[in-house]
Amino acid sequence: MKEKNYSKSRISRSMILIIVSLLYSGFIMAQESSNTSGGDATGNGGSVAYSVGQLVYTTNSNSSVTVTQGVQQAFEIFTLDIKDNLFNLSLSVYPNPTLENITLQIGDYNSEKLSYQLFDMQGKQLSKGRIVAQQTQINMKSLPTATYFINVVNQENKKVQSFKIIKN
Repeated sequence: MKEKNYSKSRISRSMILIIVSLLYSGFIMAQESSNTSGGDATGNGGSVAYSVGQLVYTTNSNSSVTVTQGVQQAFEIFTLDIKDNLFNLSLSVYPNPTLENITLQIGDYNSEKLSYQLFDMQGKQLSKGRIVAQQTQINMKSLPTATYFINVVNQENKKVQSFKIIKN
């Protein structure tokens, strides 16, 4: 009777060990990128491989070059637009993303009393300055890689337009 119990517990231990080994082997071969979707697209101009849902990628850089490794890199540019009917200005910011400086371009500049405010993602104001020409340079070289906001405001400190800036 004792031999049967001993062999049953030995079988149970063996089964548990096999199950744990199989579960663990899935983690050993896991990829760094678990994507929700992806595929290949081809056309007259060439072909591209794409993926959706990448969680991790690596960036290597030196003083002149930045290389981002991974399945797919995130790239997002959009303007937060707040229109003020008193100002009929054409505003733009470039280059975005940037490494060092941003140029704030105002079309049809007629000595409007405008200024800019640079904020980080937590809402902390990092710098501000007057806009006195059609093009204004904003130095971002000393800032870390992150996302920032530039608000253009009038003399009453009302937002004329906001821009989302990506600093590489």
